[in-house]
Amino acid sequence: MSRILSSEKPPMGWNSYDYYDTTVTEREVRANAEYMSQNLKEYGWEYIVVDIQWYAHYAGTRREECQYIPFGKVEIDEYSRLWPCPGRFPSSAGGQGFKPLADYIHGLGLKFGIHIMRGIPRIAAHNCMKIMNTDITADRISDPYSICSWNPDMYGVIPQAEGAQAYYDSVFQLYAQWGVDFIKCDDICRMDAASAKEEIRMLHDAIKNSGRQMVLSLSPGPARLDEAWHYETYSNMWRITDDFWDDWKLLKQMFVRCEHWQNHVSEGNYPDCDMLPVGMLGKGFGDERMTRFTKDEQITMMTLWCIFRSPLMIGAELTLMDKWTKGLLTNPEVLALLSDKCKASQLARNGDRCIWYSSHRENGFNYLAVFNLSEEESEIVIQTCLLNIENFKDICFKELWTGEIFTCTTKDLVLKVPGHGAKLCRFQQT
Repeated sequence: MSRILSSEKPPMGWNSYDYYDTTVTEREVRANAEYMSQNLKEYGWEYIVVDIQWYAHYAGTRREECQYIPFGKVEIDEYSRLWPCPGRFPSSAGGQGFKPLADYIHGLGLKFGIHIMRGIPRIAAHNCMKIMNTDITADRISDPYSICSWNPDMYGVIPQAEGAQAYYDSVFQLYAQWGVDFIKCDDICRMDAASAKEEIRMLHDAIKNSGRQMVLSLSPGPARLDEAWHYETYSNMWRITDDFWDDWKLLKQMFVRCEHWQNHVSEGNYPDCDMLPVGMLGKGFGDERMTRFTKDEQITMMTLWCIFRSPLMIGAELTLMDKWTKGLLTNPEVLALLSDKCKASQLARNGDRCIWYSSHRENGFNYLAVFNLSEEESEIVIQTCLLNIENFKDICFKELWTGEIFTCTTKDLVLKVPGHGAKLCRFQQT
């Protein structure tokens, strides 16, 4: 099983997609890595992930027509393996691949990740290119009927075909040589293709065979709850939603998804709520903007992601981050909820409110996250029976976003919560 090394929490990092779409360059990746190293690393943020189409030569040049250029020019080696486009990633030239960039990011004390698509490049199959260490060619392992519905770059592989596992092994051996720490595999999580379930296992085996520890992240969702065992066995994180953006309707839906997946969060296994669309977004999409989420909605999102213990991937351009957003992402008392020593569960939910509880099994801290899903500010009552305790009276609470410390004066706890907002309270029982 591919496991996260020396970590007691879900992965935390930055991903290029929400700001750059398909167009990120090496210079921009390095700038974001430098910002993370200087401003976020001390709070646990560590992964720098280059998202989709890093191998494409003309990515983003026809954005008004299509997100992904059909049959566009890609950088590929003789063994059917995609390489970084040297025009966008200059240090990759001369057969270096992502190794110089990975080395630079490692030198900052961070970890390096890349996005891949399920399968094998279609151009490799069309040209009958070789599979490394075999006499098999790419057309022999490719399924021409297994094509991603939104990206035209790849064919799925035929899992039972001779040479199929050898192809994935050769790809991950290359990634190991580059120093990749994190793989986000797309067009696989929700198992649209008949081969996707088996390809998840093949990815897992390829990581194991590479000899390098890599986090395996599966996209897009929604993941299938009936396949929870498969995700937990063969990956580290799996998307429980389609692409998540700065839209309250999408955020409100996440409460249902987290309820369904709450019992499948464990050490090394994390249902993934997707990226955090905060700060500056959308430049690569032709829609550069500050997040459409209000500050209260961003607090709600961050509170839910943390108490649920989702992986955290920042979507913003880090070099443009404002003080408030940085504060949202670097509250150590909130981030403490991510610890594998914490166990969370939903206590109640209806159309207007949601209440989650978490406890730390070693330090005695208890946490209540109280969400107002309605439009207007309201008082939310947390009854003692929800936590199976006798009385909240005289218990001291700390609200972790504001720092307010207060003592409850009634049997039940009553909190005033802004519309679309949240309160996150920590307490210890005497």
